[in-house]
Amino acid sequence: MRGAYGGPRVLLRRLREVMAEPVTAQEKLDRIVVLIAANMVAEVCSTYVLRVDGELELYATEGLNPEAVHQTTMARGEGLVGLVARQADAINLSDAQSHPAFSYKPETGEEIYHSFLGVPILRAGNTLGVLVVQNKAHRTYSDEEVEALQTTAMVLAEMIASGELSAIARPGAEPAVRRPLNATGTPLADGIGLGHVVLHEPRTMATENLIAEDPAKEADRLDEAVEKLRVSLDQLLSEDHVAPAGEHREVLEAFRMFANDRGWARRMREAVLQGLTAEAAVERVQSDTRARMLRATDPYIRERLHDLDDLANRLLRVLTGRESGPAAGTMPENAILVARTMAPAALLDYDRSRLRGLVIEEAGPTSHVTIVARALGIATVSQIPNIASLVEAGDPMIVDGSTGDVHVRPPQDVEKSYADKVRLRARRQAQYLALRDEPSETRDGTPVKLMMNGGLLVDLPYVAETGAAGIGLFRTELQFMVAPSLPRAGEQEALYSAVLDAAGDKPVVFRTLDVGGDKVLPYMRTIDEENPALGWRAIRFGLDRPGLLRSQVRAMARAAAGRELRLMFPMISAVHEYDDAKDIVEKELTHLRKWGHQLPERMLLGAMVEVPSLLFELEELLSKVDFISIGSNDLIQFMYAADRGNSRVADRFDPLGTSMLRVFKTVADAAIKADKPVTVCGELASRPTGALALVGLGYRALSVSSSSIGALKAMLRQSTLAEIEETVAAMMEGSKPARARLAEMAKAADQN
Repeated sequence: MRGAYGGPRVLLRRLREVMAEPVTAQEKLDRIVVLIAANMVAEVCSTYVLRVDGELELYATEGLNPEAVHQTTMARGEGLVGLVARQADAINLSDAQSHPAFSYKPETGEEIYHSFLGVPILRAGNTLGVLVVQNKAHRTYSDEEVEALQTTAMVLAEMIASGELSAIARPGAEPAVRRPLNATGTPLADGIGLGHVVLHEPRTMATENLIAEDPAKEADRLDEAVEKLRVSLDQLLSEDHVAPAGEHREVLEAFRMFANDRGWARRMREAVLQGLTAEAAVERVQSDTRARMLRATDPYIRERLHDLDDLANRLLRVLTGRESGPAAGTMPENAILVARTMAPAALLDYDRSRLRGLVIEEAGPTSHVTIVARALGIATVSQIPNIASLVEAGDPMIVDGSTGDVHVRPPQDVEKSYADKVRLRARRQAQYLALRDEPSETRDGTPVKLMMNGGLLVDLPYVAETGAAGIGLFRTELQFMVAPSLPRAGEQEALYSAVLDAAGDKPVVFRTLDVGGDKVLPYMRTIDEENPALGWRAIRFGLDRPGLLRSQVRAMARAAAGRELRLMFPMISAVHEYDDAKDIVEKELTHLRKWGHQLPERMLLGAMVEVPSLLFELEELLSKVDFISIGSNDLIQFMYAADRGNSRVADRFDPLGTSMLRVFKTVADAAIKADKPVTVCGELASRPTGALALVGLGYRALSVSSSSIGALKAMLRQSTLAEIEETVAAMMEGSKPARARLAEMAKAADQN
């Protein structure tokens, strides 16, 4: 293909010149269609833009009646243009009028044109409009011409996405790329975040980097980057720590298969030779692929979309030389982080003082990234499909962590409504603050200790601010996850000492390292497992690596010199594991005593009840421990055999189902009989209905997120123990009305 302007490379260079001219958006579009028509030797070139109301509007044309611009519209799916938009694929016809989808628009004067080539204007797989060329002669456009028009459409996509066309749009008919988007997902962490989007894995390049100065050089860059990507994947798969089978290896194998696909590399190289930069070519090919796969009905094909997205992101990082994750100095003051998936450590890489919200496609209410988000006080919502591709960096966004609602580019009235809601929440928090020094008890005087969960230095001020009865769970692994290398004993001791200082005379329960599974330490070699949640983690890791556990116990004991130290072990599955862990503690105390170190004034050892097997050794366990704590997150997932990190099954179990209520009742009764303190420290205790249910089952100590303490205290002070116990007893018998009544009790207390 070669027209009057010398082919696609020349066209792209001229388009770049037009894009840089200080003229209006309409003037740019008018010049662009003239350039394309001349280059394609086409008698017509038209640009249709998808509007917020779902209509496709003619925005510019060369060859059709100019009076039809901004007057001709068609529905998505109507006519050939609408069909291109709906299918997100090119249509190439030598006799357009004979096609059954042809729709005649008399005001355009297009009845004299027979050949038709329409390509979708795509960005991140989303259709923004349609670009069309037409000729009077009956002809079928060549593959090279189709490719050239698709490449040109990418430039128009950037122009539409930039928001330039909004200035020439009628109110209510703005381009759809900037339309408000409302979606409801699963609420994970309470709160309301108002801010601007930051993409955890940025996927697009800057507009000025779309068009290549030297296509041959760009082709070499692309070839080199693809080869580096292939080599890196081969190296990953050959490393010892990558298991010979399992989900992680399957993902890497899929990456390698796609990376070695000649068609993928060929399409990117063709886009480069058309005049795009290597980065733009990757984005162009992935956008086309994404558009097709999003419309696939086969769930397997749609699942592979994420693999291809990840692979494209890996290639872009090779090309640009940048790492994934937060870039220094790029976060706005009020940031809403949007991600497909995210590890807990990755979230901790971001500046917490700037984060207002998190929207993550794949996470469950008790996944570890959710726990970290909740600990940081970040409003979090999940289960909004494809959200990372529907937003652009910098988009205004509102995240409602209490309802699961997410608003992208919200209208002013919605923004004002949420601003009012934030002020209302602030007033409610002020009411909770007024209760800080009031006793935590039911209306009829039954005390219920409300302690807080923590794990970072930023959590410590909340002990005093909330009036918490202490720290019922301090997750020591968070310090290890945020550190670039293994924290030294002195660093650990300083943290534990600071925690005890912040708590004053209030109790603190330190949990030894709970790593493994999805909590990976970045500086330690990982072991791929078929099911990490049931694998080498928590106390199993500590007993197999006693040096790490001993150094942690030593740091805690030294930090607690002359004070009380409460320490508990996670994921105990049999009493002998507790005995083995206790022996390690005794050895460390003996070591410190031998070398003249002051020991804790009082030492209390406990175990977490979160593995079902331990339920059948409760009597033996309670005879040996000083206290127990229920980790409801793990206990519930193990009881239901449903991985809490798997979004497909995360909602398939009922934390307040009859079986779970009976399990909680069994543990509470056993602890009361043995006269040993018992606390619940999982997510269930932080929820109003969950807290009420636990109190009704006999629990008098809960360890919850700091943001929940005020609301739970206010709720308990509005409720009577007799009513709670009666309702929960009925729930244990499977009464649905009783469950509804418990929810109403929680809601009524919150409104008072």
